[in-house]
Amino acid sequence: MSRIGKNPVALPSGVEVKVSDSNVVTVKGKLGTLNQAVDSDLTVKIEDGSLTVERPTDQKRHRAIHGLYRSLINNMVQGVTEGYTLSLELHGVGFRASNKGQLLELALGYSHPIMFVIPEEVKLETVTEKGKQPRINLTSIDKQLVGEVAAKIKALRKPEPYKGKGIRFVGEQIRTKEGKSAKK
Repeated sequence: MSRIGKNPVALPSGVEVKVSDSNVVTVKGKLGTLNQAVDSDLTVKIEDGSLTVERPTDQKRHRAIHGLYRSLINNMVQGVTEGYTLSLELHGVGFRASNKGQLLELALGYSHPIMFVIPEEVKLETVTEKGKQPRINLTSIDKQLVGEVAAKIKALRKPEPYKGKGIRFVGEQIRTKEGKSAKK
């Protein structure tokens, strides 16, 4: 058995889970509703405030998707109860971030400002405090979506290995290289 797949998903109070005939799991909570299509070979059972995902055989394909769908459903339950937040920091002289609604405007040392449209499902907040690096906070109930948006923003100016300038996650450590050294 898959160690992850065999663990039941605890359903907190206020979370409603429905499984349709076409194997689509719908999770509804205080923050919103999420849907996930589950492979037709797997069965999803809801019993006594917990949800379990079961596989029919020990084939390699069934073992591979067993833990995956259990994790996806667990992420949906956690998303509709607590939500997910990712924070990015801008490191570099003159790097700035501001937003107007869902439009993120970035100054990243290029000759032009970069405009980035954030999906409606993701809540955007920019924080600029004196003496600290500008920060971008992304909040959503969908873990995959907030991670994808954060990765796209980070790809606009990846941290470079010599000075560490660029966009990085809060708390992320960048391994810096040593520059040219003088002759002896």
